[in-house]
Amino acid sequence: MEKNKPTPTAAATTNFILAVFRLNNLLLRSGDRLVESLRLTSARWQILGAIAYAERAQPVAWLARDLGANRQNVQRIVNDLESAGLVAFETNPHHRRAQLVVLTDKGRRTFESAMRLQVPWVESLCESLALKDVEIANRVVGVLRQKLDREEDSEE
Repeated sequence: MEKNKPTPTAAATTNFILAVFRLNNLLLRSGDRLVESLRLTSARWQILGAIAYAERAQPVAWLARDLGANRQNVQRIVNDLESAGLVAFETNPHHRRAQLVVLTDKGRRTFESAMRLQVPWVESLCESLALKDVEIANRVVGVLRQKLDREEDSEE
């Protein structure tokens, strides 16, 4: 095989990655439109979800890690959410400077409203999809994510 020519699997994976990039951009734009009436963006909605679904209150750095996002970007969004009254900071008994981020009542109501909008939206997206195909795609994304996570961990 030619030195710079990818294997068929590598070429297919490249096409898959490019499709995921395009899908991500479309999902963000669609999500922005979906939650615009709630004064949210996809990024703010994603952070609210990470906080809502966390087993316990977490500092920004942990939220960023769980999302696979840049800590500074998550901090900026959390600060915006705090200004909007959707999250608050609480003292972290384990670390003086890394405060815990928690949803306020307004933040919980806003997130629940966003999720009520999300259900019909996602139902319309998956109308012609087979559950088995979605599960396979999810497994492929999971494997790629695990490999990239390990690669990133080995660089640290």
